[in-house]
Amino acid sequence: MADRFDCDSCKESLYGRKYIQSDEKPYCIPCYDNLYSNTCDECKELIGHESRELFYEDRHYHEHCFRCFRCDRSLADEPFTSQDDSLLCNDCYCNEFSSKCVACDKIVMPGSRKLEYAGSTWHEGCFICHSCEEPIGSKSFIPDKDEHYCVPCYEDKFAPRCTRCKKALAKGGVTYRDEPWHKECFVCTSCKTQLAGQHFTSRDDNPYCLKCFGNLYAKKCEACSKPITGFGGGKYISFEERQWHQPCFTCSQCSVSLVGAGFFPDGDRILCRGCHSSL
Repeated sequence: MADRFDCDSCKESLYGRKYIQSDEKPYCIPCYDNLYSNTCDECKELIGHESRELFYEDRHYHEHCFRCFRCDRSLADEPFTSQDDSLLCNDCYCNEFSSKCVACDKIVMPGSRKLEYAGSTWHEGCFICHSCEEPIGSKSFIPDKDEHYCVPCYEDKFAPRCTRCKKALAKGGVTYRDEPWHKECFVCTSCKTQLAGQHFTSRDDNPYCLKCFGNLYAKKCEACSKPITGFGGGKYISFEERQWHQPCFTCSQCSVSLVGAGFFPDGDRILCRGCHSSL
């Protein structure tokens, strides 16, 4: 008698039947499928040896069971994603979960370049300056209500203009007589020294540093001939259209201070009581 040739599992003869050999052991088709086939995660039936099997994240599917949860499209040869253990084609995933561009109202596809600001999303090419209509990209921008501007356009359209050079004043600056100035434009009318952060005064609406104002317009002390500006808490004495710094108001002969004391004019001189009595 010929040797027996049986299924290693059910022991039925395999003569004249299809079989599959695994680990050098022969199995009839039903036994092989029961022992080695995976269960389809969708229909819960065995995936037979003749079926095309698809595998995703420890889950197995018949080819015809590997479909989009929403539109039932086959995902065997399509890009897909998983949401809460449900398989979705890219179109269904985007329609349900992806953001829409607020400019063109189209889906912003996963992986595409996008911009997000204040809870809204744009395609990179749709996020443009409201004025010049050029894409802003990664450049700085300034929002104004529901509109967005690149910095040059915003400055040109909205920023105040310097009283002197008439160019846009984007940041910083100085306000003088309720008018805006660039710091570098706000200078002394005479010497052109920048006045921002410095003490200054004005004449005929023109700003001057204290030194220039004193040299040009302030009265001069009779004793030292230097300007009497009155800035910095300085006090002065005035007599018959002549002025003195308070420390300079002294007797012309003995140099004693005459501030708060009686004095006597003697031509261009001023004298204390004692020096006047000795004349």
